[in-house]
Amino acid sequence: MPRPLGELEDAVMTRVWKWNRPVTVREVLEDMQQERSIAYTTVMTVLDNLHQKGWVRREAEGRAYRYEAVSTRAAYAAALMNDAWSQSDNPTAALIAFFGMMSQEQREALRDAIRIVQGPETSAPNPGSGPDAGER
Repeated sequence: MPRPLGELEDAVMTRVWKWNRPVTVREVLEDMQQERSIAYTTVMTVLDNLHQKGWVRREAEGRAYRYEAVSTRAAYAAALMNDAWSQSDNPTAALIAFFGMMSQEQREALRDAIRIVQGPETSAPNPGSGPDAGER
């Protein structure tokens, strides 16, 4: 997995992911300038670095480039979690600690995700259920 994004890289990628389309340096710059003072060349350098690291692809448009995310923010977050988990000397304990930090809403999202990954239930019927369950 690539290294985690730095603060400025994350600020740029947040916009690229949010807009979900090819973007120019100027577009990212103008949006970022609403929050902080930043130079065009800084944004250009960050996008070039992100391209070299494989986070964005770019296509020439005149003398400039349009940049587009290679993967989603969700995939990035998943890769960070997987990397952190795989570095643990006790993955089970790490998961238990992580789940303990989750809010109820996050635990519900986790249950939903597990159901999606597992797919439709294909297990045997539950004993004590079914048409003749009450006949015992």
